[in-house]
Amino acid sequence: MDLCAATQEERLAPRPGDDLVRADVVMDRAFNLPAPPTTVWPWLVQLGKRRAGWYLPRAVERLVPPRRRALRRIEPSFLDHHVGDVIPDWGGADATFTLAAIDEPSVLLYTSRRGRTDVSWCLQLAPTSGGGTPGTRVHLRLRLGPVRRRRIAEVGGGLFDALTIAGLAAGLRERLSDVGGQ
Repeated sequence: MDLCAATQEERLAPRPGDDLVRADVVMDRAFNLPAPPTTVWPWLVQLGKRRAGWYLPRAVERLVPPRRRALRRIEPSFLDHHVGDVIPDWGGADATFTLAAIDEPSVLLYTSRRGRTDVSWCLQLAPTSGGGTPGTRVHLRLRLGPVRRRRIAEVGGGLFDALTIAGLAAGLRERLSDVGGQ
């Protein structure tokens, strides 16, 4: 069972950035967090290499050198994020994402080019209210095109995407439960 599976409705819904990449491969992931979007938002804004890192649970981060572990707090200097900002990525020495759109507290949209492949990555937050408790549904859509080896990207890339998003979801839940997420 994929704990970060997007529903059929979520996969079919249009997202910001869908028009930026003529995609051969689309990966949709989604998960719930036990905090309202305004609380989740700063954690997502500060994501990134040479920023807050990529959130993983403590049990996994113990295997990572201390200097490479993600922050467990909000860092105000990383919240000043504007369209056009370039964020280094782990996909290679020259890999980056450029912030294409930001709509607080609901949308972060990034673009990139990896070799001949264009990429868009949309993080979209929506409020939930399961049992009267405010929460957030986080939806992530990664679009890639053109892709030369589509099946490899779908299977291998899909597995990598599922694992990293599952780690992100678990790491965020842990951070949000630590002292109210701050």
